[in-house]
Amino acid sequence: MNVVSSKPRGGLPVSGAPAIAGDDDKGSRIPTLLQYLRIAIRWRYVIIAATAVCAVLGLIITLLMTPQYTAVSTIEIARESDRVTNFQGVEREASLADQEFYQTQYGLLESKSLAERVAVQLRLVDDPKFFETFDVSSDEPAFQQFDGRYPASGRAIRQRVAGAILLKNIDIEPVRLSRLVSLQFTSPQADLSARIANAWAEAFIRTNLERKLQATSYGRNFLQRQLADYKERLDQSQRQLVAYASREQIINLPGQAGPERSIVADDLAAYNTALTSATAARIQAQASYRQAGAEGASPEALSNPAINEMRQRRAALSAEYRRLMVQFEPTYPTAQAIQSQIDQIDRSITREEHRIKGSLQAEYREAVDRESALQARVKALKGDYLDLRRRSIQYNIFQQEVNTNQALYDGLLQRFKEIGVAGGVGVNNISVVDPADVPQQPSSPRILLNLAIALLAGLAIGAGAAFALEQIDEAIVDPAEVERRLGLPLLGSVPRVEGQEPKEALLDRKSDLVDAYLAVQTNLAFTTEHGVPRAFSVTSTRPAEGKSTTALALATTLARAQRKVILVDGDMRSPSVHQLGEVGHERGLSNFLTGEDDIASLTFQMRDLGFVAMSAGPIPPNAAELLTGNRLSVLIERLLDTYDHVVIDSPPVMGLADAPLIASHVQGVIYAVESHGIRSSLVKTALGRLASANAHIFGGVLTKFDARKAHYGYGYEYGYSYGRGEAAKAAP
Repeated sequence: MNVVSSKPRGGLPVSGAPAIAGDDDKGSRIPTLLQYLRIAIRWRYVIIAATAVCAVLGLIITLLMTPQYTAVSTIEIARESDRVTNFQGVEREASLADQEFYQTQYGLLESKSLAERVAVQLRLVDDPKFFETFDVSSDEPAFQQFDGRYPASGRAIRQRVAGAILLKNIDIEPVRLSRLVSLQFTSPQADLSARIANAWAEAFIRTNLERKLQATSYGRNFLQRQLADYKERLDQSQRQLVAYASREQIINLPGQAGPERSIVADDLAAYNTALTSATAARIQAQASYRQAGAEGASPEALSNPAINEMRQRRAALSAEYRRLMVQFEPTYPTAQAIQSQIDQIDRSITREEHRIKGSLQAEYREAVDRESALQARVKALKGDYLDLRRRSIQYNIFQQEVNTNQALYDGLLQRFKEIGVAGGVGVNNISVVDPADVPQQPSSPRILLNLAIALLAGLAIGAGAAFALEQIDEAIVDPAEVERRLGLPLLGSVPRVEGQEPKEALLDRKSDLVDAYLAVQTNLAFTTEHGVPRAFSVTSTRPAEGKSTTALALATTLARAQRKVILVDGDMRSPSVHQLGEVGHERGLSNFLTGEDDIASLTFQMRDLGFVAMSAGPIPPNAAELLTGNRLSVLIERLLDTYDHVVIDSPPVMGLADAPLIASHVQGVIYAVESHGIRSSLVKTALGRLASANAHIFGGVLTKFDARKAHYGYGYEYGYSYGRGEAAKAAP
């Protein structure tokens, strides 16, 4: 027998206690693949049975199937050669994705009309053998034969049925990364499959050509109707434009390289230019007039030839006069004559300057008048232009409508000419690459493929059934499930003992049972700060799960560790400890609970195991009433004064109130869980009862564990741990 000495991992926490050594939930978790393998091994017979049944059924079905023959015809579908014209309404532009084009072709290959056309072409509609080949039988009048022939009145019905049969058995498979398409037809007759596959390709080519001719004819008729419609729209919009322009007196001149221009706009531009020039002339005249305010300071006066000549003469006379004044008096006749000439020249210069100034003033006034006149005209033209703009809003709308209708009409006319040139003639873009040959071997059924599918289906069904059974099964299969399903820290796993009593196995210190409970004791030492709890009880969900053996074994291992231990039989309803000591249970726990204080007289020695025991005593009428008082706490306190550890073999939890009452008086509880024998839901209910009594649970011990039925991986550990002991026993 094999066992694993697992340490608690999580579960119910222990207040103030250190973590158990080696506690690593992630590291000790069983891999998912190994869990699946364990499920497969556990339910292997279910999987094998499902696989075998599916394989037999697959073989039988395969042998009963009618042989089917598949004929294959290959065609090529080109992309660009089918364009008659580039008009969008006649044929879709090649700018769309090629995938859209080819998907359309594949859909046409599987169309109902093509299938019915093939049926009519091959005269399958009136062939009774064709319908018998595909097991078509009906009580409709269309399928009632007269002299071996079908009636003509039901031809439409038979054509629809024949087309549905062909569509059901045709398979369109595009060849990847090419323009090739494979047409595969399957039927019970090899020659029929080849005929239909070839006829399908030919009918598709013929249908493609007819569709192109129809598309071109439809496009021509459509364009004729569109041209007439848009011509009427164009004429109406032009009449509307002219009528509005006449009514609003809008006159536009044609532009040389741009849109039309109105007369008002041209006049405004011209007058605005003239106003700019007039303003510049007025500014210049004003500047000249202001400069003429100073005597002789104007540029015109300074640049006048007559004034300059008179000034030169005056300068010469002035020089001559000054020379005479050096010798003569001013009354000198010659000097007086020269002075008279100088005065005459000054008067002439003054008159000439006044004349120039008057001329500048006249020019300035003329410039001001011209500027004012132009400003008034520009202002008036601006008003006229704004009024024209307001009246031109609707005119522009009408003009845009005319332009739009003209563009549409020109485009339609150009497309109509293109279609007329093409004449509806196009190059066929579909061709047959490989015609279908009569198949020599049936394509189905395939025995090996069907058997493989049946085996896979059987494995899938068996695996599904195994997982379903695994989910339904609530038994605790292996140690990992104690923590996963119950939430209890695992203190250890105890193997099933075959062929000997637990006491006999405990007396053999090399037995598997002793090794297992030594591991439990080791893990139990990590549950409190001071090591193994001094007072604890051992209980289970129901009887015969191994709780009494666990209590006996822990008392034994503690005693062998040089501890003073007393084992108290707390199961006053079904006592068992006295049988292990080969004594009676006339005196024991129930005596103390009823008032007797002499503990020594209530105990007995178990010398072969090395500890003292106390039987349950006489069976009381109601054990729960004895446990409700404080006598049990007094007993435990007095026992701890003498002994290092007090181990109480508690009754089962389910159906009794004894176990929760005892658990409330000790440090904690060790919970025994029977492997492969107890449902986890019952254990959870029992643990809930203990939790409601505020009992502290140190952990669980998995009893009667069989590694051969556990998760994959436990067999090696237990074989390694305990196989050596068994081998040593078997050795001479």
